[in-house]
Amino acid sequence: MTSQPKITAELDERFSRVQYLPVDDELAGQRIDNFLVARLKGVPRTHVYKLLRKGEVRVNKGRIKAGYRLKAGDTVRVPPMKVAKKAPPKRLSHGLGRVLNEAILYEDDGMLVVNKPSGIAVHGGSGVDLGLIEALRQLRPDARYLELVHRLDRDTSGCIMVAKKRSYLRHLQQCLRDKTAGADSITKVYQALAVGSWPKSAFEVKAPLLKMELAAGRERIVKVHPEGKRSLTRFKVLQRFDGFTLLEARPVTGRTHQIRVHAQYKQCPLLGDEKYGRDDVNERMRRCGAKRLFLHASSLTFALPHDRGVITVEAPLADDLQCVVEQLQEI
Repeated sequence: MTSQPKITAELDERFSRVQYLPVDDELAGQRIDNFLVARLKGVPRTHVYKLLRKGEVRVNKGRIKAGYRLKAGDTVRVPPMKVAKKAPPKRLSHGLGRVLNEAILYEDDGMLVVNKPSGIAVHGGSGVDLGLIEALRQLRPDARYLELVHRLDRDTSGCIMVAKKRSYLRHLQQCLRDKTAGADSITKVYQALAVGSWPKSAFEVKAPLLKMELAAGRERIVKVHPEGKRSLTRFKVLQRFDGFTLLEARPVTGRTHQIRVHAQYKQCPLLGDEKYGRDDVNERMRRCGAKRLFLHASSLTFALPHDRGVITVEAPLADDLQCVVEQLQEI
């Protein structure tokens, strides 16, 4: 019997030697596990934790745990590893690169605010070849550090923050965790088109949200549930149409699909929402040009670190969403 040839995966030479990674002031305070995951691209997260558990990663020649927070001046020793080489990531097309360049609404030495187009996931994985953050890293190959501050659903368009420095990432994420209306909190404002007539008394929706995974295909879905996490969205009616309501939505908490599920809870799901919306209305309006979720992150207000002031960045409605509004105004 003829033996089958043995197939071996090509190894990634980047990890075949000991690495010594220095820690500067900008990286101080980061957990060692997150530090390693960010720098060992292509190494499975489970393998990173295995190295930490076995004591094979050393800081200043000593063993540390996964929760260790790095200090400026530390040196991290990473042992050699046998890691299969992954296929190179999908290259950023010229067209998408031009779109993203034009979508940058604000930039300083520590951060970007991008007007994310609908249909682009914020990061790759789960069948997504190239997400927003990977595309930006290719667009800015000389950028030493680019990380998402927060997320937007794939179909949601509008303002999203990307940190260019770890100090900005820490500051902005702390501001997001601050749920008060203080000077250092971040205000997110969305525009959404709801199906139906929004209740006049529904200025805010307080409904706990529970994230669930359906068995078939492991699809993620969120429901209002008494065992869910506390969630609060403030709503304001901008304009009423025949059968629709244009809303301003301000999420105070930041739960997955929060605005979409809170709108559904008030029996006014968002137009174009294939998960929580009305299929019959979505199909009818698709023929009128409403071909995607009508949810747009229209503005962000945030405080810069080191008392450098407060910034408000606005993203106007995309042309396709504005066209839907104009058609409704004519009815």
